[in-house]
Amino acid sequence: MSTALDELLDLLDVERIERDIFRGESRASVVPRVFGGQVAAQALVAAGRTVPEDRTAHSLHAYFLRAGDPGAPIVYTVDRIRDGRSFTTRRVVAVQHGRPVFHLSASFQTYEEGLEHQTPMPAAPDPETLPTAAESVLSYGENFRDPTVAGRLLDSRAAVDLRYVHAPPYATVGEPREPRSQVWFRANGKLADDPLLHLCLATYVSDMTLLDSVLLAHGRGGWTVGDVVGASLDHAMWFHRPFRADEWLLYDQESPSASGGRGLGQARIHTRDGRLAVTVIQEGVVRTPR
Repeated sequence: MSTALDELLDLLDVERIERDIFRGESRASVVPRVFGGQVAAQALVAAGRTVPEDRTAHSLHAYFLRAGDPGAPIVYTVDRIRDGRSFTTRRVVAVQHGRPVFHLSASFQTYEEGLEHQTPMPAAPDPETLPTAAESVLSYGENFRDPTVAGRLLDSRAAVDLRYVHAPPYATVGEPREPRSQVWFRANGKLADDPLLHLCLATYVSDMTLLDSVLLAHGRGGWTVGDVVGASLDHAMWFHRPFRADEWLLYDQESPSASGGRGLGQARIHTRDGRLAVTVIQEGVVRTPR
């Protein structure tokens, strides 16, 4: 297991300080605020630790309320909304400096048999044939707004092996493209056999690239080149089938709309053998600098 993955797992391992109150550490991300995927994953860990072990998360809905301070811990308070015979519902509020910065609702379910169908997995090249993150970032380093961006971007993603199928937004600035992006990803090391851990790793990664497709439609490079200002607003995930986040997952993303200073991204995550594992939808602020 990589040192970076060890550090990420420690970050997600929130500390229980009361029955339903948890504390998570923060760290700086590539932008001067807490990375949204970190807060969402920590909140899901906190919720999951108040749920019976035979129930796994099947959905989450979250709102990012304020920018998180990377220099301060985050306190997560879990409300036990409902414990039914099949479903369990939890609400989590994340607080920093006495103010809520994030809100999550999550639903958990016991396993049961049911009707089965899914959309087919889209075509994509094998991940081993694609450039690594380091190769991709260093190839387009001249596009970045300052020379430290490449290193910070790679450091922020060192716990994950993430590979773009097509050139990322910062590679084709000024060239509008189809609003669709694909990446393969997996944890950069072996994970324990804890279903909640794999859900939380996928939640963490899901916030990294989902709005790329919005940028592609307008030939924008993103924060790395400074031609947009953005932040996540809300985030929803549905977990359909079991998966391992330390095995290759295809994140197929597209943007159906951008308007009013906001952009919408929607995506499906498939396992390498074609099973639809997760559906993700996110809206974010996407503004052009004044």
